[in-house]
Amino acid sequence: MPDDAPRRRRGGGRAGNAARRGGAVIDQMPWRIIENTDRPTEPLGEDGVQAIHNGAMQILEDIGIEFLNEEALEIFREAGCTVAGTNVRMGREWVMEMLAHAPEQFDITPRNPDRKIPIGGKHMLFGNVSSPPNYWDVSTGGKVAGTREHCANLIKLTQYFNCIHFAGGYPVEPVDIHASVRHLDVVHDKLLLTDKACHAYSLGKERVEDVMEMVRIAGGLSDAEFEATPRMYTNINSTSPLKHDIPMIDGCLRMIRKGQAVVVTPFTLAGAMAPVTMSGAVTLSIAEALSAVALFQYVRPGAPCVIGTFTSNVDMKTGAPAFGTPEYMRATQMTGQMARFYKLPMRASGVCAANVPDGQAMWETSNSLWSAVQSGTNIVYHAAGWLEGGLIASPEKFIMDCEVLQMIQRYMEPEVVATGVDDIAVEAVREVGPNGHFFGLQHTQDRYETAFYAPIVSDWRNYEAFEAAGGQWTAERAHGVFKDIIAGFEAPELDVAIKEELAAFVERRKAEGGAPTDF
Repeated sequence: MPDDAPRRRRGGGRAGNAARRGGAVIDQMPWRIIENTDRPTEPLGEDGVQAIHNGAMQILEDIGIEFLNEEALEIFREAGCTVAGTNVRMGREWVMEMLAHAPEQFDITPRNPDRKIPIGGKHMLFGNVSSPPNYWDVSTGGKVAGTREHCANLIKLTQYFNCIHFAGGYPVEPVDIHASVRHLDVVHDKLLLTDKACHAYSLGKERVEDVMEMVRIAGGLSDAEFEATPRMYTNINSTSPLKHDIPMIDGCLRMIRKGQAVVVTPFTLAGAMAPVTMSGAVTLSIAEALSAVALFQYVRPGAPCVIGTFTSNVDMKTGAPAFGTPEYMRATQMTGQMARFYKLPMRASGVCAANVPDGQAMWETSNSLWSAVQSGTNIVYHAAGWLEGGLIASPEKFIMDCEVLQMIQRYMEPEVVATGVDDIAVEAVREVGPNGHFFGLQHTQDRYETAFYAPIVSDWRNYEAFEAAGGQWTAERAHGVFKDIIAGFEAPELDVAIKEELAAFVERRKAEGGAPTDF
């Protein structure tokens, strides 16, 4: 295509700018909130749902959950639960009464209201990889420790790709920033480089309070405006089996008291941190999650909460976590049934155990992502960029995953299954007859530009053309796309006065020491 030829863009605004690779345009799909129109896959019958529910309630009533947070223990005592030391037992009637307060759907509105995301219903949202300590790309020569530059570049990808709806935690831990001020620098970068909904780690008072204040400043909001509707979210993991720790519960209590969203995701690995049977692992996961959601609903009825699933299995030969397995898929589907039973939005993940962006990485991640589709998941963490069971973040893997995410988006678009007269196309069949072809038909010419999914990194040429073009494997092509996106990236607009206020807050909190650490 000559440089002056008109180009069709699917992307909108700066986030949808076309990247260039070898003179070609990377033409991504538009920002869109996906509606999952498929019926969910439900491996459990009604008896199975009741069996898991009853098992979870038995755990809550008879075994109890350990809450190490003193404030939580006081709240449970006030609510009439049985508290013995750190063990909390709660009746099923009370738990179900609390769950009835939780909204089935709510919105998170970031600093750019055009990026508002609905959590719940049939909506499906994807987020970037979060929290790996290590980084890998084609140029690093192997796994390396994450840096602020690596983190910022992955944040830029988060902003650039329209199929990424929200910004998770640190896309890679920048270990070159001291832990006491890391949250200040990374969230500052995030609020400058993205206008999508963002996250606070529930790792102590200072980190949560600082991030809430930074999000408020970035949105140009008063305290009342910030607290009137969810503007951000946090995610916590229980310490399976049967335990919630101090800082995560503390962070959630601070968030919900200011009207912000909370995701509770037990990390239950069957055979290690949970029963070896998948129904047993799901049952434990449900009990752990509901215990925290019930607490939050007691403190603030109607608090926006999501139930998460991170139930998979371990390799019984090595003890290593495995993801994207048949068992992982079934556990996600089962948890989806339970989330609907409790009328709670659900979170899952796009995960794999592979160490590099290869075939294993993609089949395991695809299994994870499609199980999220099948289960009716609403919000998918780690949907792009995850490797080595969450220990590596990779920009090439990020872009390869975005190819899959765009395919899921295209799969869900109504026009793919439209059945109007022109779609059924009987007259087109009549015109071509048994001896012609459809390439030159006007019916085809009117639709060929938008008829099918157009890839951003897949290579559909034959082997000879592939070889003549340099024979680049998928990760190498993705690396080229990554470099082009970073080279041409433009940050979303933010008022100068807000930038100055944000920078001043960060500098003041750094001068005060940031958050306490153990080192």
